[in-house]
Amino acid sequence: MNPLKIIVLAKQVPDTRNLGSDAMKPDGTVNRAKIPTIFNPDDLSALEMALHIKDRVPGTSVTVLTMGPPKAADIMRDSLYLGADKAIMISDRRFGGADTLATSYTIAQAIKKIKDYDLILGGRQAIDGDTAQVGPQTAEKLHINQVTYAIEISEITDDKIVVKRKLDKGIEIVEALMPCLITVHGSAPECRMPVAKRVMKYKYARSKTEMTKAEDWLQELHKERPYLKIEEWNVEDIEAEKEKIGLAGSPTKVKSIENVVFTANESKVLSDSEADIENMIKELIDHHTIG
Repeated sequence: MNPLKIIVLAKQVPDTRNLGSDAMKPDGTVNRAKIPTIFNPDDLSALEMALHIKDRVPGTSVTVLTMGPPKAADIMRDSLYLGADKAIMISDRRFGGADTLATSYTIAQAIKKIKDYDLILGGRQAIDGDTAQVGPQTAEKLHINQVTYAIEISEITDDKIVVKRKLDKGIEIVEALMPCLITVHGSAPECRMPVAKRVMKYKYARSKTEMTKAEDWLQELHKERPYLKIEEWNVEDIEAEKEKIGLAGSPTKVKSIENVVFTANESKVLSDSEADIENMIKELIDHHTIG
């Protein structure tokens, strides 16, 4: 079959295991500068699915696309280490504070700029929001087919794809025509380890913002090795309408965020009486353990 052009949607997310009291800004947006970040786990599964297709279909290319602050260049390098062919960042302060509606619009605009693709893969959801909305919304804005909760691609041809989906009570097998957007469930195979040869090749890969502070030797290296460039697009590059991006294009507002820490410092022994059970439920609700 013909080689495929695959886009993988990735996100650098706060490490939700290490949230502090300064995790939120006064305006209700995430204070990403104060939180350690990681590669969104479901997106890693999506990248592995793309790389598996690349292994099966010679000539296939994988482009990883992310929307985020300049710091997101870290996961772009990780993507190149793992096997991606190209990395593109959508980064501009004006994108800040975007909800799923504004985010999906921005990503769709970037994909339209890329133009040529057969398949878009992304994680089912990001651990900093858990909405699972960005992927489906992006597909709707691009007017292409979509398959969600994928765990395996069973068959792929020049014009269609057969996907196994994980449902609550079993597995569903669906067929879709390409181009198609697929969101990948976290139970899909984990992503492979970085390749040492690729780490050596791409360890000096930098974004446009990073290169503004680069030393002269790194500037010269980038001139000699164009593949080290991590593309970085702003609002004008993707021809986005300013009223549809960032806070201006986001009808959803975060009121507050709370870090719930589970501890095992004490234990209680309950009887089987209704009063004891009712009191325990009230206590769990008061402590926000359940809601």
